[in-house]
Amino acid sequence: MSSEKFIDGLVLELSNPNTREHALLELSKKRETFPDLAPYLWHSHGTIAALLQEIVSIYPMLSPPTLSAQASNRVCNALALLQCVASHQDTRALFLSAQIPLFLYPFLNTMNRSRPFEYLRLTSLGVIGALVKVDDRVVIDFLLGTQMIPLCLRTMECGSELSKTVATFIIQKILLDDSGLSYVCMTGDRFFRIHHNLALMLFGLQQQPSSRLFKHIVRCYLRLSDNHMATEAMRRSENFVDYLCHPALLEETKEDATTRRWLVQLLLSIGAHDHARNVGAEFINEAMAANAQRQRELQHQAQTSAGPATSGAPQATNA
Repeated sequence: MSSEKFIDGLVLELSNPNTREHALLELSKKRETFPDLAPYLWHSHGTIAALLQEIVSIYPMLSPPTLSAQASNRVCNALALLQCVASHQDTRALFLSAQIPLFLYPFLNTMNRSRPFEYLRLTSLGVIGALVKVDDRVVIDFLLGTQMIPLCLRTMECGSELSKTVATFIIQKILLDDSGLSYVCMTGDRFFRIHHNLALMLFGLQQQPSSRLFKHIVRCYLRLSDNHMATEAMRRSENFVDYLCHPALLEETKEDATTRRWLVQLLLSIGAHDHARNVGAEFINEAMAANAQRQRELQHQAQTSAGPATSGAPQATNA
């Protein structure tokens, strides 16, 4: 049997509740080896509806928390197929315009730390992560408009190290978009909530270092330093530099030149020059040049943009 016919048979099985679980498992295994699976899933009759039916069927298990490992695994197989659709260039826009990510938000709103819930949380974040991997203003605007940031912050508070890493990556991608940075720095409450959660994770990494998570945290802060008032807030944050330069984190990233370079650039931005030299003296000149170039870009953007410049202020000071 050809691979196309095999996939075709599995997709047909999705429409039958009696064979759906088997089809979900097999298709999730095959999604990496069948490059056109996403368009096939999207355009085949009733397939997306069947996947959404799987998702909504476990909503009652979220509260009170009765989600079993089997139910979690089954829905995560459905989510893996949706991630396939979200990451494909031919179906990403269709996936977004149908507002399918909203069906995942209840899974990200839970605080339960048990394995079935954590697996569900991580797989749901993977779908959103697939959307933001490609720079697209439409994706960022959708996530900002549907309150994805608070859900990522919730994951930072209760998720596993891997879930926190994916959630921080999503925040990073939002911040790297000019509209995302403007949104976060529009009010003090928004900025300080993100700063608070990033700092809490930094503190936790002192005991359980993770180079992957630390890298995304540093990149988030470096992007926030493009905003003048956010930079000033970081300069005034008690113990912030000590958290960034904790020996356990520096040891964890001693072979990661990219993270070290970003960290030096961040430390220079917030005036911690001695710490920057201690972290990576070899990156000082490069980091200073990068910061100067970025400031020129921001000034030019402020002069030419009809909207508010990204160097605007978080306007409130209490959070």
